[in-house]
Amino acid sequence: MSKETETPEIWRERLRQEEVKQNPAGNVSDAFNKNENGNLADLVGGLSWKVTGIILIVLMVFTAALFLKT
Repeated sequence: MSKETETPEIWRERLRQEEVKQNPAGNVSDAFNKNENGNLADLVGGLSWKVTGIILIVLMVFTAALFLKT
């Protein structure tokens, strides 16, 4: 697959693999500091917009149910 036709997910994975090859000890640091490296954009980037919308609606309904129950 050429670099012009690869998807953003494949591009990010390729960059990650190159980084691991260049700095294998960095992977250990990433494992300890995972909460600092992850973000919502990475989570949502792997999902379609429909799945993301469904998750948000479920969370809003669940939150509303908790507040209305009390």
